Amino acid sequence: MAYQTTNPYTNEVVKTYENATPEYVEASLAKAQKLYKDWRNDPVSTRIPVLHKLAQIFRDETDSLAKVLTTEMGKLYVEAQGEVVLCAMIADYYADHAEEFLKPRHIDSIAGDAQLENHPLGVLMAVEPWNFPYYQMMRIFAPNFAVGDPIVFKHAAITPGSAVAFEDAVKRAGAPDGALTNLFLSYDQVSEVVADKRVQGVALTGSERGGTAVAEVAGKYLKKSTMELGGVDAFIVAHDANMADVNAIAPRARLYNAGQVCTSSKRFIVTANHYDEFLASLKDAFASVKLGDPMDPSTTLAPMNSKKAKDKLQAQVDEAIAGGATAYFVHDAVDSDGQFFLPTILTNITKDNPAYGKEMFGPVAQVYKVADDDEAIELANDADYGLGGIVFAGSAEYGAELASRIETGMVYVNTFFSSLPELEFGGVKKSGFGRELGQNGISSFVNQELVVKRDHPNDDETGGLILPHKFS
Repeated sequence: MAYQTTNPYTNEVVKTYENATPEYVEASLAKAQKLYKDWRNDPVSTRIPVLHKLAQIFRDETDSLAKVLTTEMGKLYVEAQGEVVLCAMIADYYADHAEEFLKPRHIDSIAGDAQLENHPLGVLMAVEPWNFPYYQMMRIFAPNFAVGDPIVFKHAAITPGSAVAFEDAVKRAGAPDGALTNLFLSYDQVSEVVADKRVQGVALTGSERGGTAVAEVAGKYLKKSTMELGGVDAFIVAHDANMADVNAIAPRARLYNAGQVCTSSKRFIVTANHYDEFLASLKDAFASVKLGDPMDPSTTLAPMNSKKAKDKLQAQVDEAIAGGATAYFVHDAVDSDGQFFLPTILTNITKDNPAYGKEMFGPVAQVYKVADDDEAIELANDADYGLGGIVFAGSAEYGAELASRIETGMVYVNTFFSSLPELEFGGVKKSGFGRELGQNGISSFVNQELVVKRDHPNDDETGGLILPHKFS
């Protein structure tokens, strides 16, 4: 695997990085394990100042950190700045709340004075993607640093500079050696690290294929894991939806980050009474975007992350059209050698079409017409994935009723999908398992140790279980 920064707008190879040697991997795991032992009984409060300092670094260096993202994966500069600020918010959130989240929980029991204590689990392995290089790392780093779990991580091969920048910021924030270590690993090395007895947990955000491969190794070696994988999220336009709101949000829901978001609205499911208006509005919005230099504030759609990704998406669109779908709209060509994919709207996708239920990771909208809200829910649930979703309805209450019927991990009603530190993030079905962010996010990799104490043994039967001396 070649770790290489290639600017997708200019196609310039910026820098190539060497893979980690076996010796470096071993030294990194040893340092992480030693740190875990040192941290095992330290209070959470000892690590809080580092998270606050890290948040301040991300705020103070927003522009320079954002430029790394734009250079590596083509993200609009303004979107990259937003990602950096969100990372600062996540670091501060866990600094502010970790002690509360991790405090022992008392349990009323006739067995004795019982409490559930939250201790570090051990060294973690993180495998993270290219589409939000800092944000994905901060989601796993901040809560688990607070817990006391050291992390070794493998970032995407096309965003090595982002991995280095994140690791450097953590070190400058004052984290001890071994708290977070970037490893440029081959696929075989990833499996070896997951299998290592010092590694106690695995967190992955990425494709279904990558998740399947890593989860297989984690399962084989009985390592706890969380998986945040793909999605074919539904954007439902109910029969009584306010179309002014729908038409304002729908283009953003598909084109943000050039459509390269797991939780992008990939399937627009529209009731028949709104279908024609919706299509016309979405077409106008897609036609009006400006493709260009992602550093230019006037650019509204960035290139895709790589030629490989662009070619894959084009093959999916071609296959969908060959299977009977209609290319309702394709944006005019752009005079650039950058890896731009022309915003496209597909309609008339039937269940036997290769595109049905498949994730298209880029600026392609699939639009479906349904008779009513019940049919919209049925279509939304007819998918192997269940990550996020959006519902627009005449009232928030009715929208929430529809949302509760969708088989997915997260739904936003009458608003744009957003990610914030306090909101748990994760999905169901082939979109993965486990949650990141929020209070649940800090609990994913802790040893919830039960401690029951008494001044003297209890001779009574407790809870239907007979104490050992009863058998003598």
